Amino acid sequence: MTHPHHRFATLLLLSPVFAFAQLPPLPAPMDIPKPAPSTNTPYTPTPILPGGIVLTLYPPDSPYLNHARLNEAEQYNMSHSVPGRIASIVNIHNPSIEIHPADAAMNTGAAVILVPGGGHNTLNVGSEGADFVPYFYNYGVNTVILRNRLRRDGYNPQTDEVNDALQAIRLVRAHAKELHLDPNKIGMMGFSAGAELTAAAAVYFPDFDKKNNSPSDPLSAVSSRPDFVGLIYPGPTPFAPNRTAPPIPRNVPPAFIVCAGSGDRVHAMWADEYFAAMLAQSVPNIEMHIYARGRHPGQPLPDGTHMTGGLTWRNGMPFGDWQDRFIDWFRDLGFLGAPGVETRAAADIDSYMKQSR
Repeated sequence: MTHPHHRFATLLLLSPVFAFAQLPPLPAPMDIPKPAPSTNTPYTPTPILPGGIVLTLYPPDSPYLNHARLNEAEQYNMSHSVPGRIASIVNIHNPSIEIHPADAAMNTGAAVILVPGGGHNTLNVGSEGADFVPYFYNYGVNTVILRNRLRRDGYNPQTDEVNDALQAIRLVRAHAKELHLDPNKIGMMGFSAGAELTAAAAVYFPDFDKKNNSPSDPLSAVSSRPDFVGLIYPGPTPFAPNRTAPPIPRNVPPAFIVCAGSGDRVHAMWADEYFAAMLAQSVPNIEMHIYARGRHPGQPLPDGTHMTGGLTWRNGMPFGDWQDRFIDWFRDLGFLGAPGVETRAAADIDSYMKQSR
């Protein structure tokens, strides 16, 4: 018996006049984001995701800004395969934060300020920024994407970029009431070069607050201390051998540290240096995961593809589930509890500060 599909194929071959109607072409991608144009006024950053609330870090007359380049537009590097996806941003001279609130019914009051990496050469706002907005949304966590300045554009990672990170914490905390945030549950998660800034923020916040306490500064009474930090495959921290290690504040925040092991040896060593410095002082709630397999984002894999960062599964490697371990740690320390309730993290730090050295 001839299969019906075979009969149909035979009819096609024997009927030269038979033809399918042509499908219309696919429409062009819509609503592709693009940076605002340069003008004669300070550049106004636009959101990279729908609904983002964008705040510039500094007032236009701030001495922290490079006023000669303040009007220049940012430059977006778009994904070659996903229309509308911003892979990275460069030429950032008016640094900013982009806020994405949690649903009111689920809001824990916690906020994670995301600090993308990119070797201080680009800012990988896609895989290490935008992708985390829906992930943390599901846990009732508010997200903030930091667009800090970059070394490629003439800025110093250890001063200018760290100042941007610390200013971001102050700015988010200053708007906590309007944004329905718990001011004691505002922290930072950095990736690679972004983790370098995050680690510095965790130990340099007392100095930053002392330097920025002028009565003319509307944020002078707002602390830049992060309530927690996540160091994800970090760049060199303040405890790297070629740096002068700073004193560790008694109220240094708890830290979650993660990296691949020998496949990302240098970053794993930087992670271990931060962990060892905290462990030597018996700082509470410091957790580190060094995975057996994995590589740093951008490194080639045996099949010729390249590692990507952030939430990607990393081709089934164990390193791909680090974000679930972070949520375990985050929940255990009380950050996923109701807003306004003291976290276990805060209670542990309070107890630690009362101990004699």
